Amino acid sequence: MSEHSPVSHSARVPRAAQPAAPACGLAAAYAELDLPAFRHNLQRVRDYAPHSRIMAVIKANGYGHGLVRVARALAGVDAFAVARVDEGIALRDAGIQQRIVVLQGFFRGEELKLHARFNLEPVIHSLFQVDLIEAAAFMESLAVWLKVDTGMHRLGLDESEFKACHERLRRCKRIRQLAPVMTHLASADKLHDPATAHQLALFDRITGHYGEQRCIANSAGVLGYSSAAAEWVRPGIMLYGASPFADRTGADHGLKPVMTLKTRLIASKRLKPGDAVGYGGDWVCQRPGRLGIAAVGYGDGYPHPAETGTPVLVNGRRAPLVGRVSMDMIAIDLTDCPEAQIGDTVTLWGEGLPVEEIARHASTIPYALLCGVTPRVRVVERE
Repeated sequence: MSEHSPVSHSARVPRAAQPAAPACGLAAAYAELDLPAFRHNLQRVRDYAPHSRIMAVIKANGYGHGLVRVARALAGVDAFAVARVDEGIALRDAGIQQRIVVLQGFFRGEELKLHARFNLEPVIHSLFQVDLIEAAAFMESLAVWLKVDTGMHRLGLDESEFKACHERLRRCKRIRQLAPVMTHLASADKLHDPATAHQLALFDRITGHYGEQRCIANSAGVLGYSSAAAEWVRPGIMLYGASPFADRTGADHGLKPVMTLKTRLIASKRLKPGDAVGYGGDWVCQRPGRLGIAAVGYGDGYPHPAETGTPVLVNGRRAPLVGRVSMDMIAIDLTDCPEAQIGDTVTLWGEGLPVEEIARHASTIPYALLCGVTPRVRVVERE
């Protein structure tokens, strides 16, 4: 759902004057973005971590909501976190002034130069990166973050590397401030997993006597572990209104969904017992019924693995998906929705239908659904 794609050009619509369908076409999938929900969810972060600075994670095109759009909606945060240097450059080109932390840092000299040029703050997670900084020819100074591996075993320095890295950065003239230190919680979404307590204790042992600012808590850490709310927190999924916990929804935490994915019914037909629906005839009608076809599919980012029985809302009333998801269409059992008509609104997830519930029916996670919405889905901003 790129902000730069002509097919996803946003319409900014006041709540009280929302049209029945986006102007680009009645039979097209569209995503309504409730921009005030961002501010509501940000306040929930502050409620949980009142003494922490907030680094909002907006990587992967703002979790599918639009990188620059999200940054502007969350203008009150202290910093933004992105994954890659090109995301940081896009924010600077759009006039975003906050601190921008690049979580993957850099692994080539060219990328390091771009960090300095655009005042981006790379995460240092290997001694190889320190080698590049010490060998760099540019004159600009850098602010950097230092990442410790406390058990994720993905990116980060172990205890012996951390001591050496910290000392080298402290002596380096190109570093304009001592690095805040961070780690990443691998299992915070499992509230009773002892791994998180182990990670917190290890992080404190490695970094506690250095006196630097710390950043530990992701969304699961913010919501589930008050002890992880250090000088900084870096929420992601909760800012978009979804829960990081598999057995909960955003509403359980007082969050509001930002994205509501919608489409329209484009066809309706009667079925008799024995009629098979869709590719492979995977679903067979067991009673006289009515089938609806909605204009959305995996070409729009609706999950292909969504199983028969996955709920949608037809004019606010639940109805089950049946058969396989196609590229451009899904089939819905309308037998218990006799009032449904061609042109009616179908909600795929969002307001009234948690994205977490759809993720469970598709054996995936809400992160993947939100990030997977494709560029042909039109965006309608709600103010």
